[in-house]
Amino acid sequence: MQIAEHMRRVDHEGRLLAAVAEEAGVDAKVSTCPGWEIRDLLRHQGAVHRWATAYVAEGIRKPQRMEDRSDLDGQALFDWFREGHRRLVDTLADAPDDVDCWTFLPAPSPLAFWARRQAHETTVHRVDAESALSRIGGHEPTSITPEFAVDGIDELLTGFHARERSRVRSDVPRILRVRAVDADAVWTVRITQDPPAAERGDTGEAECELAGGAARLYLALWNRLPFPEVTGDRALAALWREQSGV
Repeated sequence: MQIAEHMRRVDHEGRLLAAVAEEAGVDAKVSTCPGWEIRDLLRHQGAVHRWATAYVAEGIRKPQRMEDRSDLDGQALFDWFREGHRRLVDTLADAPDDVDCWTFLPAPSPLAFWARRQAHETTVHRVDAESALSRIGGHEPTSITPEFAVDGIDELLTGFHARERSRVRSDVPRILRVRAVDADAVWTVRITQDPPAAERGDTGEAECELAGGAARLYLALWNRLPFPEVTGDRALAALWREQSGV
């Protein structure tokens, strides 16, 4: 996907997240994030937006701590979230293509990294906000396109879980397959004592396959939904579920 499309996603998903969260109310329970209420979700995502903005806007080249705004609540929290989201959108749009700043996953450029990362970060947490509204009743989750879902699965498997901090490990080497049936996309994930090594394509004899529509797989791999279809050794699917939290 192109940087411009990721930027549009950051804009759309952030505005939707705010609207859904406000409709649910700050006290609403976020079922996809046990222990969280909407206020916790907004404080987290608002801090992430400001954190990302600072790298791009200021050209920061070392990792920085996120601010803690646990003092904010009620309407002030919604206003703060919207202000930070708007600044992120404007910063990404105004940044030069060759902006130089810190990143933590491989990408064609820092701008491409931050646009993509914040598009998926904001989308997943928009889904979290909608889960709070669904508990109240009558809300249908907003759809995710197969193209965007495939992009997010790829970021998760080949980026996030390629890092040392991934806890998806196995003393005995295992092979997990992930297949998006509506997008002609497949990944092979080798799980060992090292960080998972994922590659695009149907290679090696998998012991377990997770299959389904791209959007549902995307959210399932982020532990927001059950896996659509599991074939083979279900213990390997359980390993992902139990150890893949980011």
